[in-house]
Amino acid sequence: MKGLSIRLPKGRKHSWQAMMALICVVFVLAAAVYAFFYLRYDPTLTNLNERLQGMSLQHPLGTDQLGRDVLTRLLLGGQQTIGYSLLALVVALIIGVPFGLISGYKRGFLDRVFMRIADGFLAFPDTIVAIVLSGLLGPGITNLVLAIVMVKWVSYARLVRSTVLSESQKEYVLIARINGLSSDQIMRKHLFPHIIGHVLVLASLDLGKIILLISAFSYIGLGAQPPAPEWGAMLNDSRPYFHSKPELMIYPGLAIVGVVLLTNMLGDYLRDHFDVKKEVR
Repeated sequence: MKGLSIRLPKGRKHSWQAMMALICVVFVLAAAVYAFFYLRYDPTLTNLNERLQGMSLQHPLGTDQLGRDVLTRLLLGGQQTIGYSLLALVVALIIGVPFGLISGYKRGFLDRVFMRIADGFLAFPDTIVAIVLSGLLGPGITNLVLAIVMVKWVSYARLVRSTVLSESQKEYVLIARINGLSSDQIMRKHLFPHIIGHVLVLASLDLGKIILLISAFSYIGLGAQPPAPEWGAMLNDSRPYFHSKPELMIYPGLAIVGVVLLTNMLGDYLRDHFDVKKEVR
């Protein structure tokens, strides 16, 4: 019928997003547990007699150019890609959130120094700065995680600072000061609960970006080094065989796309749940 449309209520839409995100998270965690406890193949052990085999009961996703089981490397590669991304995100939060909270509330010399640092980082795109830092530190997954942390903590500190500047002028903070609460108590009990929603939204959206960064840098040789089973490194290793055996690149590519979509969906849900109206950058 012309003009007929079906719209889900807002609550149902949020419930659907949350359910889909929960199912995907459970699936990823189950795959990680399976990879840790039950996989029987060494992800780095080569066997040229079994190279480039197709799907079979022994190798459900076949083998790669060095005879390694693709499923084993895909699942363990997910542990590395997602694990290092979470590590970089958590360290950036540990540095950025307290720094932004103190800078925004106490201001003064610390705030002026932070703003000059933030201006320097924001003058260039995150990816360019990360490439330069990775090149200076040298190839390797540890150096890549360090470079991402050095880039990402500024965005969290800047977000927290702007939120604290706005909240610290409101009546409940002034009343807390009159009642004799210390600066630490005001930041911990009154300001932190107001910034946590914004931080979670930005973190959930940033996780997908960090996964893409780690995969892309490993693809160009600045991240995980062979024979480590990491999704970006798997894409790089399989590049010469794209025409003869394209699934070697399709599997890790789909894994990256799927996880990034999941994090974006989770970020959209958190943004609606916490009612974050302003754009987070």
